[in-house]
Amino acid sequence: MAATVNGAKANGRRKNLLDLAPLELECMNCLWPLGEATVRQIRDELAAVRPRAYTTIMTIMDRLAHKGIVTRRRAGKAYLYRPHLSAEDARARAVAKVVEHFFGGSPAELAAHLGVSQAQPRPKRVKEDQGSGSEAESTSRGALATEREPVPPKLDDTLL
Repeated sequence: MAATVNGAKANGRRKNLLDLAPLELECMNCLWPLGEATVRQIRDELAAVRPRAYTTIMTIMDRLAHKGIVTRRRAGKAYLYRPHLSAEDARARAVAKVVEHFFGGSPAELAAHLGVSQAQPRPKRVKEDQGSGSEAESTSRGALATEREPVPPKLDDTLL
């Protein structure tokens, strides 16, 4: 068994989702909503945002399988990949790690850093339909958008 150094395996394998490379995380973000997918399906999902060669995505998925992040099974000539953890579980574990390592185990410190009041949680954002709606609806949505409190900057996924 490989020895660990500062929470990472000495042989270079990552042992948790916070240690995933950006493209690995993007592949996972495509796989989670699909539930189970082939390399081609994942590559097609990524194509709009980050086009990559089939062989690149195949290599990434193979690495994720070897790390135990996904499982795979043969389906004809292709492999079908399935996440080992749900997106919700993965996010919960990632946030718990961030709280533990960056905020001394205090969720209140994280909330304070993000400018969020713990007494009053933020409402979930609703994805707006951009292709429909009247001009009045667009104006009212725009007015609501300006009344919202500022959104904290996104974490740089290279830190995760």
